Amino acid sequence: MKSLLKNLGVILIIIGAVILIACYAAGNVNNNAVLGGSLLLIVIGLIAYIVLNKRITD
Repeated sequence: MKSLLKNLGVILIIIGAVILIACYAAGNVNNNAVLGGSLLLIVIGLIAYIVLNKRITD
Protein backbone atom coordinates (compact mmCIF):
# COMPACT_ATOMS: atom_id res chain seq x y z
CA MET A 1 0.00 0.00 0.00
CA LYS A 2 2.88 2.35 0.78
CA SER A 3 4.44 1.84 -2.64
CA LEU A 4 1.14 2.60 -4.39
CA LEU A 5 0.75 5.76 -2.35
CA LYS A 6 4.34 6.81 -3.14
CA ASN A 7 3.71 6.33 -6.86
CA LEU A 8 0.30 8.02 -6.94
CA GLY A 9 1.74 11.29 -8.26
CA VAL A 10 3.59 9.56 -11.08
CA ILE A 11 0.47 7.59 -11.98
CA LEU A 12 -1.60 10.79 -12.21
CA ILE A 13 1.06 12.45 -14.38
CA ILE A 14 1.12 9.45 -16.73
CA ILE A 15 -2.69 9.40 -16.99
CA GLY A 16 -2.72 13.12 -17.86
CA ALA A 17 -0.03 12.62 -20.49
CA VAL A 18 -1.88 9.66 -22.03
CA ILE A 19 -5.03 11.78 -22.28
CA LEU A 20 -3.07 14.51 -24.06
CA ILE A 21 -1.51 12.00 -26.47
CA ALA A 22 -4.91 10.42 -27.17
CA CYS A 23 -6.46 13.82 -27.88
CA TYR A 24 -3.64 14.68 -30.25
CA ALA A 25 -3.93 11.33 -32.05
CA ALA A 26 -7.70 11.72 -32.40
CA GLY A 27 -7.37 15.31 -33.60
CA ASN A 28 -9.46 16.62 -30.73
CA VAL A 29 -7.16 19.46 -29.69
CA ASN A 30 -9.85 22.15 -29.66
CA ASN A 31 -11.76 20.75 -26.67
CA ASN A 32 -10.67 22.91 -23.75
CA ALA A 33 -12.44 20.77 -21.13
CA VAL A 34 -10.40 17.68 -21.95
CA LEU A 35 -7.15 19.61 -22.27
CA GLY A 36 -7.77 21.47 -19.03
CA GLY A 37 -8.67 18.26 -17.23
CA SER A 38 -5.47 16.58 -18.32
CA LEU A 39 -3.48 19.67 -17.30
CA LEU A 40 -5.16 19.55 -13.89
CA LEU A 41 -4.25 15.86 -13.52
CA ILE A 42 -0.62 16.59 -14.35
CA VAL A 43 -0.39 19.50 -11.89
CA ILE A 44 -2.12 17.55 -9.10
CA GLY A 45 0.14 14.59 -9.81
CA LEU A 46 3.24 16.76 -9.56
CA ILE A 47 2.11 18.28 -6.26
CA ALA A 48 1.11 14.86 -4.89
CA TYR A 49 4.47 13.40 -5.89
CA ILE A 50 6.37 16.12 -4.03
CA VAL A 51 4.19 16.12 -0.91
CA LEU A 52 3.82 12.36 -0.55
CA ASN A 53 7.48 11.61 -1.05
CA LYS A 54 8.40 14.15 1.63
CA ARG A 55 6.00 12.59 4.13
CA ILE A 56 6.48 8.89 3.37
CA THR A 57 9.88 7.47 4.13
CA ASP A 58 10.95 3.89 3.63
